[in-house]
Amino acid sequence: MNRTDRLYALVEELRAVSPRPRSARRLAERFEVSVRTIERDVAALQQSGLPIWAEPGRTGGYAIDASATLGPAGFTLDEALAILIGLGGLRHSPFRHAARTAARKTLAVMPDADAARAAAVASRVHFLESTENRTVPTEFAAALRSDRVVRLRYQDKSGSESVRDVEPLGSIGKDGQWYLIAWCRLREGVRAFRGDRMRSVELTDERPQPRSIRPESLAIQYGRLRSVLDED
Repeated sequence: MNRTDRLYALVEELRAVSPRPRSARRLAERFEVSVRTIERDVAALQQSGLPIWAEPGRTGGYAIDASATLGPAGFTLDEALAILIGLGGLRHSPFRHAARTAARKTLAVMPDADAARAAAVASRVHFLESTENRTVPTEFAAALRSDRVVRLRYQDKSGSESVRDVEPLGSIGKDGQWYLIAWCRLREGVRAFRGDRMRSVELTDERPQPRSIRPESLAIQYGRLRSVLDED
């Protein structure tokens, strides 16, 4: 993660837990940098005018005034409920950390009474999940947005492992499973890699040439592909 991305993510992390503080040590662990780097980043954000302050003591840390950094969202109860349910469905997905903070931020920008009502109703909605551990590495999301060649250590359904250099093209979610769609250089073709079979995901520095993908390239035998932005 470069510094610009880390500064943005740092603000989002503090917003998500506001008004509670986050210690520099915990932030350093979260972003895999030194405590000194976090201190420099916070100082830069403070100098830019963001309302971040340090709370002393054993349970202290850095805190941000979320009300001064987030505008009113104007969600209705049903809209907020739909957002919370949708984000809750991503608990085992590669986007689970972002979904968790997004849910907190959704409630943070609502009036207290509306947020409490939305949270109460959302708590009555449940997912019936498989007992199998299908958690996908969070690096899956980084691979999807990176525009870089990704080196996968991958285990196929027979248990055999291989190392593949792939060019991510997209993602498909089906029945709780997440697949990275990519051009596989080993197989010289488009392949779908199941997220929970990824043993490691490493972003390289290489940026591949743009490729287009068509649904027929995936040889999907059933169902219909739908983008998350499609309304029908």
